[in-house]
Amino acid sequence: MRSQGHVRFIKISSRLQMGAAGVALTAGLFWLGSLGAMAIAQYQSSSEMASLLDREATVAKSEDRLEAYRGDIDATMADLSKRQAVLDQLAADLPEDLLTDSSSDTVSNSDEEAARLISLVGESIPEAVGLARLEARQLAFVERMTRFADQRSQRAEEALRSLGLDPNKILAQGQVGIGGPLEQFSTESDGSLDPRFERLGLSLARLSALERGLDGVPQVMPADAGSISSGFGLRRDPFKGTAAMHSGLDFRAPYGSPIRAAAGGEITFVGRKGGYGRTVEVSHGSGMVTRYAHMSRWEAKVGQHVEAGEVIGAIGSSGRSTGPHLHFEVRINGRAVNPRPFLETAPHVLEEARSRPAHVAGQPHGATAGG
Repeated sequence: MRSQGHVRFIKISSRLQMGAAGVALTAGLFWLGSLGAMAIAQYQSSSEMASLLDREATVAKSEDRLEAYRGDIDATMADLSKRQAVLDQLAADLPEDLLTDSSSDTVSNSDEEAARLISLVGESIPEAVGLARLEARQLAFVERMTRFADQRSQRAEEALRSLGLDPNKILAQGQVGIGGPLEQFSTESDGSLDPRFERLGLSLARLSALERGLDGVPQVMPADAGSISSGFGLRRDPFKGTAAMHSGLDFRAPYGSPIRAAAGGEITFVGRKGGYGRTVEVSHGSGMVTRYAHMSRWEAKVGQHVEAGEVIGAIGSSGRSTGPHLHFEVRINGRAVNPRPFLETAPHVLEEARSRPAHVAGQPHGATAGG
């Protein structure tokens, strides 16, 4: 240290150096441990749904249920009424054949325990045997719906993969931008939720997200398929004559011909966009957007929901264009991809994915849980 023209030295012993290094190392390990704990917590949170979907619901033992019947028939009746209310809510918007398929073995099977419970209740509390039968029907109903939802989810995942899309990303993006007040529901008088009902809710949520992803896949030709005049990829620029990247498909058609939405979605842009001229963009969720350019007029507005095949504008030659045509793009997370595989393959893939299996013999069509 230099002070007033004099130089002084401070000596640090080896012991002090090692002590300081130990303190620094301890602090560093504590910091890394904190980061690790945070990462583990985030991982556990993100994988919670997946782990719940993978595990089988715990089947309540018939002896435990018998004790519940012995304890308070009125409370048991209240439990079953709560369950029935949940079932009615879940079943309201479901197709009838959702209730009749049991071709998957991915879900718990309560049939054996339910039969034992009915037998035990019949021997011990004959007046409550009707409630035991009702409970058995409800659980069978829940498990059939869960099996069907899992089967439909698997088919939806396979369809998305065959189109080059990642189902896991679609599921993850489906959790972005949602929320609302917490309104928990229960199936038991103590406020808890039977794990089989929880399993069903998760399976239906997964199915809903995947099928929304399917709905957003371009599947309708936005203009006459026979009028494609330029494909996706490198081509000669019509103005400069040099090689250029063409990020979509061009459909040549008479001025004013209708332009249709290639898939269901929400209009996110209507206006002029540089060389594209009059443009409409539709967001289909999961990062997928379709763009329709060089229009002569719009027939859509921002925020409007459109169905696949709905008219959203008309062919024109606005922007950087040599004549009336539609320039159509498909973009995934901002990157242009070739629309042709979607338009040519998606209709067949989606039809197969959405076809429902035949009814299972021995299960009455449209059966309900509560009667």
